[in-house]
Amino acid sequence: MTGDVLPCFDAFNMVLPEDASCIITVPITIDIASNHGVIVAAKTGILERTYSLCLVENLLQKPTVKEIVENQALLPDGRTLLDTGIIAVRGKAWFELLKLSSSSEAMILELLKSRTEMSLYEELVAAWVPAKHEWLKHRSLGKELLSGLGNQTMFSYCAYDLSFLHFGTSSEVLDHLGSGSGLVGRRHLCSIPATTESDIAASAIILSSKISPGVSVGEESLIYDSSLSGGIQIGSHCIIVGVNIPRGIKDLSMGDLFRFMLPDRHCLWEVPLVGRTEKVIVYCGLHDNPKVSLSNGTFCGIPWKNVLQDLAIQESDVWNSSGMQEKCLWNAKIFPILPYFEMLSLGTWLMGLSNQENKSMLPLWRSSHRISLEELHRSIDFPHLCLGSSNHQADLAAGIAKACINYGLLGRNLFQLCEEILQNEVSGVKICNEFLALCSSTQAQNTRSLPKSRAYQVQVDLLRACGEEMRACSLERDVWGSVANETALAVKYGYADHLLESSDGESLLENGKNSLEEFVDHSFYLRRARVEFPVRVDFVGGWSDTPPWSLERSGCVLNMAISLEGSLPVGTTVETTMTSGVLICDDTENQLYIDDPTSISTPFHNDDPFRLVKAALLVTGAIHDKSFSSMGLEIRTWSKAPRGSGLGTSSILAAAVVKGLLQIMGGDDSNENVARLVLVVEQIMGTGGGWQDQIGGLYSGIKFTSSFPGVPLRLQVFPLVASSQLVSELEQRLLVVFTGQVRLARQVLQKVVIRYLRRDNLLISSIKRLTELAKIGREALMNGDLDELGDIMLEAWRLHQELDPFCSNEAVDRLFAVADRFCCGYKLVGAGGGGFALLLAKDIGSAKELRQVLEEASDLDVKVYNWNIFLG
Repeated sequence: MTGDVLPCFDAFNMVLPEDASCIITVPITIDIASNHGVIVAAKTGILERTYSLCLVENLLQKPTVKEIVENQALLPDGRTLLDTGIIAVRGKAWFELLKLSSSSEAMILELLKSRTEMSLYEELVAAWVPAKHEWLKHRSLGKELLSGLGNQTMFSYCAYDLSFLHFGTSSEVLDHLGSGSGLVGRRHLCSIPATTESDIAASAIILSSKISPGVSVGEESLIYDSSLSGGIQIGSHCIIVGVNIPRGIKDLSMGDLFRFMLPDRHCLWEVPLVGRTEKVIVYCGLHDNPKVSLSNGTFCGIPWKNVLQDLAIQESDVWNSSGMQEKCLWNAKIFPILPYFEMLSLGTWLMGLSNQENKSMLPLWRSSHRISLEELHRSIDFPHLCLGSSNHQADLAAGIAKACINYGLLGRNLFQLCEEILQNEVSGVKICNEFLALCSSTQAQNTRSLPKSRAYQVQVDLLRACGEEMRACSLERDVWGSVANETALAVKYGYADHLLESSDGESLLENGKNSLEEFVDHSFYLRRARVEFPVRVDFVGGWSDTPPWSLERSGCVLNMAISLEGSLPVGTTVETTMTSGVLICDDTENQLYIDDPTSISTPFHNDDPFRLVKAALLVTGAIHDKSFSSMGLEIRTWSKAPRGSGLGTSSILAAAVVKGLLQIMGGDDSNENVARLVLVVEQIMGTGGGWQDQIGGLYSGIKFTSSFPGVPLRLQVFPLVASSQLVSELEQRLLVVFTGQVRLARQVLQKVVIRYLRRDNLLISSIKRLTELAKIGREALMNGDLDELGDIMLEAWRLHQELDPFCSNEAVDRLFAVADRFCCGYKLVGAGGGGFALLLAKDIGSAKELRQVLEEASDLDVKVYNWNIFLG
């Protein structure tokens, strides 16, 4: 991928040829195509709804409309194929390209010696297109390219749903970043003074820059990687890149502080040069075309004729009269290399803005060493440019991080800022160590308003930035302990000290007061409880239910309770026994007898098969019930769903055990209480799940659930009263399929939670969008619109892949590729990574056809389950 096009596409859905090169194209109108590369593809090939795959017959570079028509490049709809700048080379074609590159040292040396250019999109690609072979023979090293690559062919993969932005000119950059695009934030990694000390337009885009008081920036201007001192005025629709105007520059003629103004619609760059300590300042008009000839071209928006006449400059001052090149801005020796103040002064003069007469400025300009854009192109000191940019961004990040720690509540992504700070190899680690020392005081000052989990995560990130990996790993335990503690406090303020008691006797909870008196009646009766629950499938909203998100922000989930193969898959029996102690048995014939239940303590080992029941005993307070001094419990659990199903079986089983224990003890076994208690069970188990799984099993049917942060955490469940027609259609169109891939939610969940604790902006915006989709999905179901629900499922699946790129895998991708033509929506349930998939067919007929395809597919190790909505 290269060039000046920024594409947006789904690479996973591309069906590329195995042993050939392939150029990715997109249909475009011919007025746009005439400024780009155009591909002429064969009229036959693979023609699908979302793509076509055809042989490339010819390549056209910036063709006229006449050339497009003559070369039969027009599509039936009047458009043509645009070269996006993306090339895939696979199999034999890739092998031949590697073979050529491994033996190309002499070729490269010859290119360097002759100072000729070889273009990826002309010479190299032409070797794969027979129609260009004759042309290629006459190009530099063309015969060598033909010998190495000429036996292969090239395909055009036309992606109908690919969108792109073209960044070919400065004006296009501003167009894409314009006020209505919403494609970029207006501010990022920048330092900006108060509105009373500067005049910066709200629509201006300030990226990786420091603006001092006294600076003015006009509407929709872009300031990037720059530092602007007081007295600088930037007009509207300007672009400033890499400019570092030092403080305190004085006008030598006047003795006052120098003031510099860049007019509307201008560009300004500052560029380091190879072999020079000075940088050169370059400027031009936003719409100047460097390659347009002297007679028609402009400089700083003014026709060349007027520029030369107004400034008394001769053509021979700017261009070499003996040269054969056409005179234009590209080869105009107009930019002086001088001390900074003099360069800025001459820039003001060349732009026609100086009050000083030509007689004072012209001699200075004529006597200076000057450079053209063409020479600049060959003379940029890229290592110096990159180092300066990195150090500049590191300094900005350090300032922002320091302000965040000193004045804020650690609301910034300190992990990301540390990455920026460490770009400064000289002082980066030292700065991170200084911030680490500041963290403890920030935490002490904000004990009530700053979650400990967030404070600990910041310290973990700073320790890693300082190279203290051992200490960081040790402190991570406090991160997860704090999440568990905060969850327990949100469920019920003032839980008992014993609830999250660790093995060394230290409580992981603060403010522990008394037992669950509000929840549990400790009078005991000889009783037996049997609890069976459905499993849940979620349409959209997952992750917004997970602590610490749900403890700090609102969450919304749309899910549904279902039975599998005609039965409720998850259940438990809890009964009292005449002998003391607790006997735990599961459906895999594992069993454990605990003689003294009060010996149960956290943390539990990840491989402990009984930790769920142990956690439930802790959370309900059953192990401290005085009745168990003379009597005991027998707890049996089962789950008929496959392991790692993603159907919420762990949380739902925990809900069953908690509910069973509370029924035995005469406690509050209401669904809302059980749902909140299971949150604590998940935290002390170390699995860290949210509330949607237990809600999905505890409440029948389809429901939309919202959570509201606070103490206690509030849940509101809104059952969707579905018509019999909707229930019937949904049960016939929705396939519930086990992918054969076992998922481990805990591993996925920890990655996502850490990103949230770091305040990852992309993750936060993705989860916010999932909550919005849950609300839209609720309306779609209430209106009986299953097709819209399918669109929502697809968007939710894309967002889940952003949250965790490993939530899919090759087997899942194959399943969805097979299902795509039958479905209006699909996704994995739960956190992803495997387990069950939901496939929502376009209609009942498509569902039947898809089921048959899946049951007969030998290359897909999947199972389609019979299911029904559990309506209670």
